[in-house]
Amino acid sequence: EMGFSVDWLTLREPEDRAARDVPMLHRAAECVAGGGYILDLGCGTGATARAFGTLGHENLAWRLFDNDPALLEVAQARHPDAEVVRGDLGDLEALPLDGVSLVTASALLDLMPHDWVAALAARLHHQGIAFYAALNFDGRMSWTPAHDADATIAARFNVHQRGDKGL
Repeated sequence: EMGFSVDWLTLREPEDRAARDVPMLHRAAECVAGGGYILDLGCGTGATARAFGTLGHENLAWRLFDNDPALLEVAQARHPDAEVVRGDLGDLEALPLDGVSLVTASALLDLMPHDWVAALAARLHHQGIAFYAALNFDGRMSWTPAHDADATIAARFNVHQRGDKGL
């Protein structure tokens, strides 16, 4: 079972927020203009909900979904109006999609098997549910200024990314 520390997620949150495509986030928020829940898969401490809130989309109905009870406890404390659900991301059939208009996933898809991503996309498409994914790593990186160790670091990071993350 994969886990992340609250400290790590808190540390990276400002950088993740700065890396988000703002127009895309606004377009995602439009998907729930008529109501419905936003289901945040692998929600961690609720950073995606906070990112929406900082751009003026604070009165949304969130269903925060993760397998880590410690992270969900923090998410519930930071988002007391959200519905918090502990579950297994690997079981796509059990995802709580009732009343959901938008599914979000941030810094998740690059950790998941290709077959899982394809099955999620097919299920959401079949049910007519919009999907917003952000902060996914595609294996490419560059640094300024360049350093002799850049290629080695990139190669080792990519090996880590392709390793089993519990699914």
